Amino acid sequence: MASLARRPPLLVPAVARHTATVIFIHGLGDTGHGWASAVEQWRRRQRLDEVKFILPHAPSIPITANWGMKMPGWYDIFAIDGSAEALRRNEDEAGILTSQAYFHDLIQKEIDSGIPADRIVIGGFSQGGAMGLFSGLTVKCKLAGIIALSSYLLLSLKFAELVPKPEFNKETPIFMAHGDADPVVNYKLGTMTRDLLKEMGYNVKFTTYPGMGHSACLEELDAIEDFLTERLPKVADKSEQKSEL
Repeated sequence: MASLARRPPLLVPAVARHTATVIFIHGLGDTGHGWASAVEQWRRRQRLDEVKFILPHAPSIPITANWGMKMPGWYDIFAIDGSAEALRRNEDEAGILTSQAYFHDLIQKEIDSGIPADRIVIGGFSQGGAMGLFSGLTVKCKLAGIIALSSYLLLSLKFAELVPKPEFNKETPIFMAHGDADPVVNYKLGTMTRDLLKEMGYNVKFTTYPGMGHSACLEELDAIEDFLTERLPKVADKSEQKSEL
């Protein structure tokens, strides 16, 4: 997978001066365009005008659970039956680490362009949420936040070995959300991830959406907007607060 040709991400520029960046990663079989409408939803109240959104496109790879047919994916999936056992068994470690390196590079490019690491949020949905969570917790800089929707912790059986020392994102706020009727990534896998991360001392907030399947809802999108606004406040607002002190 290391030699895969990649399409450049879909970029949604900041409306005002660019001071922060969100990297949001789509799920299996989708593209960055699939989350463009969510970005517009998050920007509609003009609270995130200084934020640039990066929506990467996964390369087309053979997916074992799809009879080997190619589709956009960040790593191979061997079974899709919603169970923890299936998703944790025979994980595509090489594919996961290749995508991890790609997302770490996206983060570094933002830093190199002048955006501080603590003004960057990474996250995603489903397979993209799993990659966002894994990449965010293993990057060697402190981020502003991590978002994991309808997803789970990758390589959980050896995760502790893969985290850099010192741990840069031990206290970084993690926004997790999951529908309790999810037939693709079982709700129990989401709660298991939450519990495992909390046991390891991570700062996780987990929200359950009753009756929601493997999808997102407006209430959830509004909660994400609030999280992003809290984690990436406008620089002008921060300056005004300092001047009042």
